[in-house]
Amino acid sequence: MKSVVVNGIGFDSHSFIAGRDLILGGVNIPYKMGLKGHSDADALCHAIIDAILGACGDSDIGEIFPDTNAELKNANSIELLKKVTALVRGKGFKIIYLDAVIVAQEPKLSEHKLAMRNNIADAIGFNTEHVNIKSKTNEGMGFIGRGEGLAVFATATVERCFNE
Repeated sequence: MKSVVVNGIGFDSHSFIAGRDLILGGVNIPYKMGLKGHSDADALCHAIIDAILGACGDSDIGEIFPDTNAELKNANSIELLKKVTALVRGKGFKIIYLDAVIVAQEPKLSEHKLAMRNNIADAIGFNTEHVNIKSKTNEGMGFIGRGEGLAVFATATVERCFNE
């Protein structure tokens, strides 16, 4: 049996909106605003999903879970991550490692990163040590620096085993 290890990259950004919870990595972060979106707008999970799909040569989160699907209104993105994990495993892929950077001027996320890592690892079914999350500010620049929203970059490393 042979295997190939590949990487994928994902990105997501959302603007802030009043009257909504801020959810990142399945964690409710205390903040004055949440993220605008069709689902729970968990930009961390969305970027990770796109990174996994990219590594597997699949489509993107918008094609699999379109915002035109009324059933996905306010969907829990951790549950979407579980569905994508099952999808790619069904195609013979094994998720090995995830790395993400959340770029947000506010709120400070350091105390929430371990809970995010735990939630994501649980959703995928592997050890928390295989998930890394960093947070950065945008040094006051652009829409992120003005506190209008945040962005997330993610990479996924996956392995595919196959018979020659």
